[in-house]
Amino acid sequence: MGKGVIIIGGGHGGSQMAVSLRSEGYTDPVTLITAESDIPYHRPPLSKTYLKEPERGLQELRPQAFYDGNKVDMRLSTKVEAIDTTKKTVLLSTGETLEWEHLVLATGARPRIPNIPGTDLNGVFYLRDAADVRAMHERFKAAESVVVIGGGFIGLELAATARQLGRNVTVIEATGRLMGRAVATEISEHFLNLHRGWGTTVLLNAGAKALIGRNGEVVGVSVGDDTPPIAADLVVIGIGVIPNVELAQQVGIACENGIVVGADLRTSNPDVFAIGDCAAFVESSVGRRMRIESVQNAVDQAKHVAKTITGKGGAPYHAVPWFWSDQQDAKLQMVGLAEKATRRVVRGKPEEGAFSIFQFDGDRLVNIDSVNKPGDHMLGRRVLEPGGRLPTPEQAADEGFDLKQLLRKPAA
Repeated sequence: MGKGVIIIGGGHGGSQMAVSLRSEGYTDPVTLITAESDIPYHRPPLSKTYLKEPERGLQELRPQAFYDGNKVDMRLSTKVEAIDTTKKTVLLSTGETLEWEHLVLATGARPRIPNIPGTDLNGVFYLRDAADVRAMHERFKAAESVVVIGGGFIGLELAATARQLGRNVTVIEATGRLMGRAVATEISEHFLNLHRGWGTTVLLNAGAKALIGRNGEVVGVSVGDDTPPIAADLVVIGIGVIPNVELAQQVGIACENGIVVGADLRTSNPDVFAIGDCAAFVESSVGRRMRIESVQNAVDQAKHVAKTITGKGGAPYHAVPWFWSDQQDAKLQMVGLAEKATRRVVRGKPEEGAFSIFQFDGDRLVNIDSVNKPGDHMLGRRVLEPGGRLPTPEQAADEGFDLKQLLRKPAA
């Protein structure tokens, strides 16, 4: 029996890695190491259902019995202190040293902390794991005013949940629109109107200058000398993340805004792979190295690496990226990347709360952003695959044109 695979990180990618190795027939030892005390769980509900009712428990990705039954040695509440790529070992926080044949870094990312006074006050939170949400929930019980710094997915999901819980909510976004790096302008405008309609105060082109404290507790947020501070019993900061690359850097593995990987997701050390939020890979549709922070990306990369380790791989990694965000009763779904988009068309009726934005590079579809239009999203996930029949801008804009016919095989 070989020394096996060690997986560092217990998120979606790490858990899927263990699952896929066994489903691909891998029989050597598999060890999953995570610093969290919770068995691997679904992360998207953290900002929504779990924040509302943590007592209902986490949605486990797989039960403990699955890991036991598939002989996955899962180490909870355990950190990897150091990697030795020469001896092929890892040193654990328990003092134990484990050997490996292949190492998979699924180390994820951590919240970015703004360089402003007051971020260390009680009542200031970031959202990355279940422990963060449990602590936040306790503060929510007594909080009346919540300030969310950052108008991205996490910030807006938390803001929507806070309003459902009856709190006064203010969102502070430094740029001119919500979710600006990820969605079309029409989507940004729609969600701005939704949040304001729910009673949330949204400040655009505004930055938090300082968090104001009293006796060590946060009580407000300053957005400028000429503006009165915003009252806050609780502040949530969601301004992006930083990839966890330190373990890779310690052993000289190449890193650049993430752990650099090749087409097979190997790092600069051929026996070490990286997947998920920490992995910087060349995304084929845009032709540049990037990180994609999504459940889909972590899961698909884990499946790809499992095939490579078991000798069933060979093709370069490729998967159509897709994302989603649930904000109260609005389901936002995105498929493909709009980085090269030069034109877009609207399909559906924004005023009725159900529409899609089809974005094109010339006449070639590259992305669909949908609000409460799951059919458009699912179509996009299929037609954007290599060989898919793409709609023209005219077909996408014509609601009388049945897009589903693109999924049928052309007549011979």
